[in-house]
Amino acid sequence: MKQERVSVLGSTGSIGENTLDVIGRNPDRFRVVALTANQNIEKLAKQCARFDADLAVTANPSLEQDLARALRKEGSRAQVMSGDAGLKEAAGMSETDTVMAAIVGAAGLGSTFEAARHGKKILLANKESLVIAGEVFVAEAKKNNARILPVDSEHNAIFQALPDDFERGLDAAGVERIILTASGGPFRELPADQFAKVTPEQACNHPNWSMGKKISVDSATLMNKGLEVIEARWLFNAHPDQIEVVVHPQSIIHSMVAYLDGSVIAQLGTPDMRTPIAHTLAWPQRIEAGVERLNIARMNDLSFEKPDLERFPCLGLAFQAMRSGASAPVTLNAANEVAVAAFLERRIGFNHIPQLVAGVMERIAVSAVKDLDDILEQDRQARRTANEWVANFNG
Repeated sequence: MKQERVSVLGSTGSIGENTLDVIGRNPDRFRVVALTANQNIEKLAKQCARFDADLAVTANPSLEQDLARALRKEGSRAQVMSGDAGLKEAAGMSETDTVMAAIVGAAGLGSTFEAARHGKKILLANKESLVIAGEVFVAEAKKNNARILPVDSEHNAIFQALPDDFERGLDAAGVERIILTASGGPFRELPADQFAKVTPEQACNHPNWSMGKKISVDSATLMNKGLEVIEARWLFNAHPDQIEVVVHPQSIIHSMVAYLDGSVIAQLGTPDMRTPIAHTLAWPQRIEAGVERLNIARMNDLSFEKPDLERFPCLGLAFQAMRSGASAPVTLNAANEVAVAAFLERRIGFNHIPQLVAGVMERIAVSAVKDLDDILEQDRQARRTANEWVANFNG
């Protein structure tokens, strides 16, 4: 069997590490070609040495020499690059068949687009590519015959539950709606008047999943589910009214698809990101992922509830942005990234995150976005406005 050649963008993060874990369990099927990281140079060098990567990239040009030294220390032969040029090389290089796009936030947009331009199989964990550039990104992928496979557990579950011909339209495929499940995060039952006291450490302590800080905070505010709603709209060619969110605290059912005949198909599994990673890596086949098996006999407490948009307004703001379309999701995402960073730095409170996002969305008019340049300019404008909000914040 010919080995599939893989580039992992964001290899030192949780998705990247889990991807390498799955690849390490299936060495006959996959070969690592390129690995990239932001600042965790030592871990990146160790990964390159273990998987014999051809290319190592740091997103921070000032760390290029440090990376070169770390690679020599680990005995890695990898070539060194840095910055946007290095990330784009890792994504678009001819030696790569598959790109795991796992760089968090808008920072991953350029390299993910590069993978689309070169017709790669894209394992999409960078949801911002669809949140802020959905229509443009999907068009770029189609133009170059790139295949987008969703890594987010919810979208991967929907992908598994949909018919093969869903891309011609959900109505035509007999689909009534898609149902994204949300754990509810660590504060599902916390009274709203306690949100002001929430610390970054508490917000990052997710009850079911092990994730990075930014996505953990997004899960705590339900913004992560809101971003997933926008992502689903583009991934599955769905109308906004065909997307629903339900809170499912156990995180066993990862999402569902409801059909016109009344059937509902759900995908179940233990909360482990290696399942969707393995599914997309090997698609359309299946491989061992090292995941604990689900014990059906012990599943005696599966519960569901509607999300509380008054306590968690970020989810409502995301639905609003999705329905507005054009530049609205760009503004939402940029404002949220600034807000979460400010919260993690203890410059604003947890309860101020939705206030900041709503304030920026009110100040910036929705405008058309025709290409990546339009999107990046809108992103810069929203970040400027959000940073001004934080700078003027007085508690």
